[in-house]
Amino acid sequence: MFPAVKRYHVTTFGCQMNAHDSERIKGMLEELGLGETGAQVDADVLVFNTCTIREKPDQRFAAHLAQARALKERDPEKVIAVGGCYAEAQRERLFELYPFVDVAFGPGSIPHLGKWLGAGGEGVSRGQFGLEERSFASLLPMHRQRRFQAWVQVSMGCNSKCAYCIVPSVRGREQSRRPGEVLAEIEGLARAGVREVTLLGQNVNSYGRDLLPDIRTDFGELLRACDAVDGIERIRFTSPHPKDFRAPVIAAMAECAAVCEHAHLPLQSGSTRILKAMRRTYSRERFLRLVDEMRATIPDLALSTDLIVGFPGETEEDFLETVAAVEEISFDSAFTFVFSPRSGTEAATMGGQVPEDVKRDRIKRLIDVVQQVAHERNQARIGQTEEVLVEGPSRTDPAFLRGRTRRNTTVNFAGTASPGDLVHVEIDAATSTTLKGTQLAAVAA
Repeated sequence: MFPAVKRYHVTTFGCQMNAHDSERIKGMLEELGLGETGAQVDADVLVFNTCTIREKPDQRFAAHLAQARALKERDPEKVIAVGGCYAEAQRERLFELYPFVDVAFGPGSIPHLGKWLGAGGEGVSRGQFGLEERSFASLLPMHRQRRFQAWVQVSMGCNSKCAYCIVPSVRGREQSRRPGEVLAEIEGLARAGVREVTLLGQNVNSYGRDLLPDIRTDFGELLRACDAVDGIERIRFTSPHPKDFRAPVIAAMAECAAVCEHAHLPLQSGSTRILKAMRRTYSRERFLRLVDEMRATIPDLALSTDLIVGFPGETEEDFLETVAAVEEISFDSAFTFVFSPRSGTEAATMGGQVPEDVKRDRIKRLIDVVQQVAHERNQARIGQTEEVLVEGPSRTDPAFLRGRTRRNTTVNFAGTASPGDLVHVEIDAATSTTLKGTQLAAVAA
């Protein structure tokens, strides 16, 4: 074990899966006797949980690591550990690029981190990578950001072969947790006071297929089982793949009281030609049919999405098809990205790479449309009463509280509730990203 005076700091980049992994890393370090500090300069152990899906997180990570190097030069006893997808992608080359890094580990080897940091008394050792022998980190202790919300990992890895994506290379093939393990974790969370869980997987709605024929459980059945856990009042999940969003999942969303009326449905492009080049395995028309089916079955459904501009070969006409799809589908929100070639992916070596100035122009135009559509969707909520799970004070005005609706929209409101409370809020104003209102009453204690 580490001496009690040791302190750690974890910096997280990227997706919700990384946020979940960081909570496990923090919980494990605290069980080993380390205490968290909010400042890197005060930490004895610096952990960077990295992303490599797009270029921007890589650049941010490089800047943070430069600061860490300066801190280590002043205090050579500091331990610097780099984990996550970037570490798995670089593997041993990471130590060549950053020789001051002490430990590196992939997403699948988090349970070994304590040993590599020297918790057993053997001293710090440069770690190994976890793609060959992956294990779920779910049995590790967890340091949650909020006591009433929790991530629950149901699978890791991905079997899809999208041309732009490096996830299968750094997270491996899809592997599902056994449903009994998932439910046992959720039941324990409910007993601990958690009200909202988010089920996590790289392709969460293909859950269970690798368990066949021993265990016949699909994602729709898992949602129904989670819905039956007493005390869990909200269930979310991310990220699904449109090709696997099938009738049993849609029916479970419509029929399960705890499953929220929100789905993140990554379109990526509105052009069937570009979708084919991306190897997304669905067409524009198939995606639109899926949206129609979901909205017809799930009342008051909110849809968010991911969109990429500037994929190799994208013409102005292809881009305008994406814009038209955003307007036709009327997404409630969207994460927009400029195509970033990642080494090791098919798209990185494709012909027809789009010039940077064209990408920048297209992303600006797309964001304008996304924000306009989202603003119209949010304006339609004015005058309605929303159930809001309180998360804390507003980030822009501490006189207001902040929470989230079942449809996953942030609400800033006047009220007297505490974090973790469910309250009714009457909506009286809206922007493209948030709602504003006044608390009416508590839903439940």
